[in-house]
Amino acid sequence: MSETYFDHNATTPVDDKVWEVMLPYFRESYGNASSRHAYGMVARRAINQAREQVAQTVGVQPSQIIFTSGGSEANNLFIRGVADYLKPSSVAISAIEHPCVKRPAQELARRSSERWQLRTLAVDELGQVKLDDAEQVLAARPGMVSVMMANNETGVIQDVAAIADMARAQGAWMHTDAVQAFGKIPVDFNELNVHAMTLSAHKIYGPKGAAALIVDKRLLLKPLIYGGGHEHGLRSGTENVPAIVGFGAACQLARSRMQAQSSRVMALRDRLEHGLVAMGATIFGLGAPRLPNTCYFSLPEIEGDTLVIRLDKAGFAVASGAACSSVTPGQSHVLEAMGVAPMLARCAVRVSLGHDNTEEEVDGFLKATRKIAEELKRLNGILI
Repeated sequence: MSETYFDHNATTPVDDKVWEVMLPYFRESYGNASSRHAYGMVARRAINQAREQVAQTVGVQPSQIIFTSGGSEANNLFIRGVADYLKPSSVAISAIEHPCVKRPAQELARRSSERWQLRTLAVDELGQVKLDDAEQVLAARPGMVSVMMANNETGVIQDVAAIADMARAQGAWMHTDAVQAFGKIPVDFNELNVHAMTLSAHKIYGPKGAAALIVDKRLLLKPLIYGGGHEHGLRSGTENVPAIVGFGAACQLARSRMQAQSSRVMALRDRLEHGLVAMGATIFGLGAPRLPNTCYFSLPEIEGDTLVIRLDKAGFAVASGAACSSVTPGQSHVLEAMGVAPMLARCAVRVSLGHDNTEEEVDGFLKATRKIAEELKRLNGILI
């Protein structure tokens, strides 16, 4: 097992403080939050507190929080939930969206009986949505728009507020997937001017199995899951109380330590990238505003998957792309949209740093990477 974890964009370890808050709701306070007895009321109060904690983190009212099982469910709830209310028109998404936005949008457009069309917002070579292109696409008055706040592969941050202004001017409902941005940079629902936003606990040192769709109170949605009418009737199913409680606690921690930790992690990322550039690496998104923890790079002629496997054996856990889409290997659709040459894209590796990583680990990674790259180049030379 790798000794050094450099894959925090895929998931983060549950913080000790979060785990301690969650523990009682597995054993002692195990009631169903819908029950009317004392056990149930304890669980309901815990969920209400967590709802307040999440809401405070992004500047909204608790009633705007819809808890879901994950970011994928929240994104699907927005796209499918809005589509079921609107007259069919078009859905506009950026070319670099996560599959849990891209796939439901594609599926909506494939259902010809519903007469929905899919529009794509192009990005430039740095991975930023082209605002001129977005303005032209949105002039066609789509029913809804979804643009991620920060890309999970490159870490490039989008000008969501500017795109939201365009979307609102055309009468469209605007959503942002803020899963990767949340906890790394400031995220304020109202400043972004969106109608809906997705967050997830396991990216901010909380548990898997808890996320949220945050909604403008004027947004009309139909649920994906029908049943007992939980979450304001928009997400039925017995609540995962321990995970929701952990989500709330993780939000509190993120608020308290984000500024200091982001500065420290950015310094580590800069140290890492300085060493990689010295090896001849290409850093994707370099020059664009990016998350402080994310470095997506390629070493020419070194296959990304091969480097990931060799680094794992050397004690470093990294990714060759997005962990959530690893079941469909191939060239990154993000790099393809950025116009990266296929051969260079095949060499892509993502390092995503966390709060506990150190300079010593970064230096060790650089040393290991240089050694592996030299070995692979020698081997390639022999094979040729």
